[in-house]
Amino acid sequence: MMNSDAPAVLPSGKPRIERLEMLGITKCFPGVRANECVSFDVGAGEVHALLGENGAGKSTLMKVLYGLYRPDEGEIRINGRPVQINSPVDAIRLGIGMIHQHFMLVPSLTVAENVALGLPSSRGPLTDLDRVSERVVELGKIYGLHVDPQARVWQLSVGQQQRVEIIKALYRGAALLILDEPTAVLTPQEVDEFFVILKQMVRDGHAVIFISHKLHEVLAISDRVTVLRDGMVVGSQPRGEMTKADLARMMVGREVSLQPEKPVLTPGRARLEVHDLWALNDMGVAALQGVSLSVHSGEILGLAGVSGNGQRELAQVINGLRPATKGQVLLDGKDITTTSTAELIPLGSAYIPEERMRDGMIKDFTVAENLILRDHHRPPYARAGFFDFKAIAEVAAERIRAFRIKTPSQETLAKNLSGGNIQKIILARELSRDPRVIIAAQPTRGLDIGAMEYVHQRLLEERARALQAERKEGAAILLISEDLDEVLALSDRIAVMYEGRIMGILNRAEATPECLGLLMAGVAPGVAEEAVPAT
Repeated sequence: MMNSDAPAVLPSGKPRIERLEMLGITKCFPGVRANECVSFDVGAGEVHALLGENGAGKSTLMKVLYGLYRPDEGEIRINGRPVQINSPVDAIRLGIGMIHQHFMLVPSLTVAENVALGLPSSRGPLTDLDRVSERVVELGKIYGLHVDPQARVWQLSVGQQQRVEIIKALYRGAALLILDEPTAVLTPQEVDEFFVILKQMVRDGHAVIFISHKLHEVLAISDRVTVLRDGMVVGSQPRGEMTKADLARMMVGREVSLQPEKPVLTPGRARLEVHDLWALNDMGVAALQGVSLSVHSGEILGLAGVSGNGQRELAQVINGLRPATKGQVLLDGKDITTTSTAELIPLGSAYIPEERMRDGMIKDFTVAENLILRDHHRPPYARAGFFDFKAIAEVAAERIRAFRIKTPSQETLAKNLSGGNIQKIILARELSRDPRVIIAAQPTRGLDIGAMEYVHQRLLEERARALQAERKEGAAILLISEDLDEVLALSDRIAVMYEGRIMGILNRAEATPECLGLLMAGVAPGVAEEAVPAT
């Protein structure tokens, strides 16, 4: 619960928020009641977690608190006093800061320039970036948020970019931080570092609202947990009174399987083969250095590794989005090394990209348009050069239902949906095409527990299904994930990448978190010597 011993003034010199209360908040959109009479509170020195499925109303509630939306009913109080928050400027003035899941940084600017962006200079018409840099260094020392103020954002790791976002909020005097999926893009090591920083901030008197789908993280960091479902509060209790199973049940409204059942299968022939593959990253540096692996029909090969070790480039080369400088990629024995993405579709390739907003959908297209995006020019969606809108609507309705996509209508623009529902659109489009090979890069990133359960089930079904016509074997699935629990739960074999190389490929039975962790760090333990051959 709240740390009453926390100091009345924060280390930054700003007064702390003793208690913030949201009372009876209701917010409606056309066709959707996003929040219905929701009450929520948080105090200084406390982490209050907010849980719920995608579309449950978490983000809407926080956008009301941050001034991005105006509530239709209800009020907000700070230290017992009603306040009006009509914009983020009002929220910041009151000591409320928000760290968004997708960072609001300008990559080409320095850290100091990003922190100062939008704020008046202390020198009037002249810039004061030297003073900003000094303050960034000072805040870094106070909170353990060490980052070079002169570094350009594009040069920083994802974890360092998140530190910049937090420094931005603290620089503006935030006493309460809203953290929206703060660990969704972090590696396990960065999550550990982030939690150390977060605990220090709480000890210093900050109030924190923590939004996450990761139940183990919620139980590790929070003091209290409130669960939303369909826009309403279904429960709020201290962390110690809840288990992961309890939280999952409250979120989804039914029992949820936290460990997927994976039937034992005998893998078939190799459907996807990669031989001595080399490729460059965006900086012109070798990202893949002689990668070789194979994925068989009816098999899930998990690819583990810390972000930035070549996984993204490997997926892009296989899917025709990045040229290989050397090596070969085969799909069902056919050389596809130089095949374009469009030409891969009829060959039975499906791709769930890591960057869903950039590579997986068009944000200004409707839900229905995104659901048929890769096949829009083929029957039944188009005939003789004209769209068949009835067929498009029927298919879209079926996929929305099957994948539980929460959207006001098929005509809603994709950019207006939550990240999890955008991911469901991509999954629905790719897995509905009867694929032979599936490249799934971070397929459950940002998804709630119910959606994760569904995605895991669908991938396992694709692994096991008897294909129609001339194909009688299950799909070959390359699962690229930074979530070791997910890799261990779904994979038949596990490959580990480090600095563009395959460190080892292990059978699932001999893969342990400790062994995989060593391989991910570039250390080959004894078990790696017994790993099965890369191909």
